[in-house]
This record gives sequence, structure tokens and C-alpha cells, in this order.
Amino acid sequence: METLQNKIDFAIVFSVTNANPNGDPLGGNRPRTTSEGLGEVSDVALKRKIRNRLQDAGESLFVQSDERSDDGAKSLSDRMSGFLATLPKDEQKQKNAVFDAVCAKWIDVRSFGQVFAYKKGGDTDAVSLGVRGPVSIQSAFSLEPIAVDGVQITKSVNSETTKDGSKSSDTMGMKYRVSGRAVYTTFGSISPQLAEKTGFTAEDAEKIKEALVTLFINDESSARPSGSMEVLKVIWFTHDSKLGQYPSAAVHRSVCIDDDGEQTKVTVKADSIPGLHYDEINGR
Repeated sequence: METLQNKIDFAIVFSVTNANPNGDPLGGNRPRTTSEGLGEVSDVALKRKIRNRLQDAGESLFVQSDERSDDGAKSLSDRMSGFLATLPKDEQKQKNAVFDAVCAKWIDVRSFGQVFAYKKGGDTDAVSLGVRGPVSIQSAFSLEPIAVDGVQITKSVNSETTKDGSKSSDTMGMKYRVSGRAVYTTFGSISPQLAEKTGFTAEDAEKIKEALVTLFINDESSARPSGSMEVLKVIWFTHDSKLGQYPSAAVHRSVCIDDDGEQTKVTVKADSIPGLHYDEINGR
């Protein structure tokens, strides 16, 4: 199948209601914020959700969560070693052959790229193999500064037995969430030039689009209760060439978001990007 021939830009607008979209481990797992108080969801967290949606759709992934491992591999190294063992021995020593094989095998590798370290044949020296993927996505930021609620939680049972029969210290804790409702937005793009190198196709692009539209399906947790995170709109811009009709920054600036605290209106300033085709898709 032919690789992607047209540059793509996209925007995602989503809401968070009384949930923690992306905890900061250095901040007691409070929702991430910028120095200006804007809420933030890292690009790594967003790509993790995209990967999960692709895996739910039956795609083969290299970077899998431990609890979602579908091949028994306990680490990325194990997964790579197991895959290399399936290749002819002469190809295991050829970087170009391994590059093509990993891109064909795993959709997240040919989409986002990956740095591999593997053993060359029977040698003990590790060789680095880098794949630069065509799909890039930025961190998401809230439209307005967010307020964070902290709720103290108490376990009903002790994790450890105490000598005096009192509650152990680990029965107390804190849980944090974005107070009320906040709207976040993020942007990304897909490069046909890099797609040629990894074998990323137009069909793969459609799979990424579907993952974005359904980003929070099957993503529930105690920090993100069902219905607390919702994709409001995905805007998918398709250029008529590999280089694109407009710079990505200009395309991203054309997206206007108006939120009154209850309703969110997303529009595109079409007059700023005349002739550029785009689709507006409601989240599911």
C-alpha cells in the first residue's frame, strides 16, 4: 500500500470534569500545571492513550503497558529480542532490514518512532537503531488556569498489622482532581516525508484519527471516572501536497475555541487558510 502522500494537521479539544487527567509524580500526583496555572496533559500521556485505543482495535504495538501486554513479554527488550529471533540470521545484522521489519510489525513504531537497543547476532555489543516517526503531538493545555481540589481518603482496613492494633499510617492519603470543568486543547501533525521512511500509510492515518475521536474510551480509572473526560471535537486538516499549503502553526492558529464554562464552541477561521480541506468530527 502506498505511503501517505498529503500532509495532515489536527487539533483535539477535550473536557475534564472533576478528574485528574495527568498526575505529576513530582507533585504528589496533583494534576499537572504550568507556571501560569494552566492545566497540562503531557504528550507522552496522550500517546499512551492513542496506543491503547490502537491496541483495543487489534493493532500490534511495541510499547505496551504492563497490564495490557498481549504477547507475554515482560519488557521492551524481551519483546525486541523475541521479534529479532523470528528474522533470518543474516537480516538480524542489517540495520536497514531490521528498520523495515519493526516498522512493518508495529503501528506505533511507524507512527511515533522508537529508539531500539538490540544485540547484533551473537555478539554482546549493543547497537542502537533509531526510527523517527511521522506523527507528532504536543502536550495539551487548558484554556484557563485550573483550580485543584485535594480530598483526604482513608482505607477501611490496615495494609500492615500494628502492635497496638491502631490504624497504620498507610491508611491515610490524598486524592487530587481538577475542580469543576476545564477545557484542554492540543495539536499535532503527520509528515509524508517521514511516512515514506517508516511505511506509514493513509490507512494508518485513518486509524490514528479514529483513536483521537475515541481517545477516552476504555480509559476509566479512579482518577478519571467514566464520563469525566470527553473528546469534544477533532479537526482534521488534509493538505493537497506533501509540503502542505500552509505552515502547521498557521493551521493550528485557525482553530478558535469559545467556552462559557458549560458549553464549548469550536470553529475554524477558514479565511485564514483558504483552500485547505478539513473535517470536524465530534468525539465519541
